[in-house]
Amino acid sequence: MKRTFKLLVLTDHQHHSRENSLYALVRMMQQADFCSQIDVATRHLTINDYFFKDQNTDQLYACPATEFFSFHPDGKELKSNLLRVSVKEYDAIWLRLPPPLSKEFLDFLSASFPQQIIINDPNGIYKAGSKEFLLNFSTCCPPMKVCRSIDDIIEFKHQFPIVLKPFREYGGKGILKIDGDTVWEGNQSFSFASFKEQIANQKIEFLGVQFLKNVSQGDKRIIVVNGEILGASLRLPAENSWLCNVAMGGHSILSKVDEAERAIVQQIHPILTEMGILMYGVDTLMGNEGKRVLSEINTTSIGGLPQIAEQTGKPLVKRTIQLIGEYILQKMNENARTAAFK
Repeated sequence: MKRTFKLLVLTDHQHHSRENSLYALVRMMQQADFCSQIDVATRHLTINDYFFKDQNTDQLYACPATEFFSFHPDGKELKSNLLRVSVKEYDAIWLRLPPPLSKEFLDFLSASFPQQIIINDPNGIYKAGSKEFLLNFSTCCPPMKVCRSIDDIIEFKHQFPIVLKPFREYGGKGILKIDGDTVWEGNQSFSFASFKEQIANQKIEFLGVQFLKNVSQGDKRIIVVNGEILGASLRLPAENSWLCNVAMGGHSILSKVDEAERAIVQQIHPILTEMGILMYGVDTLMGNEGKRVLSEINTTSIGGLPQIAEQTGKPLVKRTIQLIGEYILQKMNENARTAAFK
């Protein structure tokens, strides 16, 4: 008999749109012969506060996913046919929650469900979620420096124009550009002296990165599942902007992955695999030497696959589900062998 698994998806539909990958991925998983059951629980339901906020393992409500699972503006799909579920009855948990995810909640998942396969691993998500994590791959990145004081920032900015990235912000939030004695937040500029006053009494935790002169060539998001590169999109900054994030006014077009980027994925993948990171996004920028360099690693709720699949005509959603299913079954077999020897 072919082995199957039960899968629970944890999400938050508050800011979902028709473009969200969750719905296409869940529908495809529901059709897969290796998945006997897939249910979806959303954080954006008051009834689920007991689980997501109070961390009560016995109070979670989920909806069964059907072949018609789809986006609705009012989230009715995720509010219908709710059943109280026991997370420990599932073989695997798939985290499709938007960042940021608190360390408290990630620790809760790890501690409460040690027998479940969690994609991506909560400890791996937290570790990779800090910009400081990029220091593990400094040969793939532009010049960087951890800045924990004003003096650190001053020392680094004297070398070249820099960008300061808060350790645990996302989507372009809190990013600053410093060129000489001028600081930019988006397209608003102010003096470095003013910036020093603003942060004088704050905890300083930035990753300083050399500002790249070719930023207008775009920020490329490469989607990787279990080491396989599935596609890429290029996010271009809005006119007169240096920020490529779509949330900051940028726009996205289909792109291809070059050899330099494939080499980056090959270098970072073994470390991410060891951390339990199955599906992730790699962001690259055009370096000052004319070669793409690593700028970000994203491990939560990676999107964009259905859009890339539609533009390329490739069955990328199906391939993603196949890779995830194979991974879960492999882990289930490994866990069974480990238990047998105890």
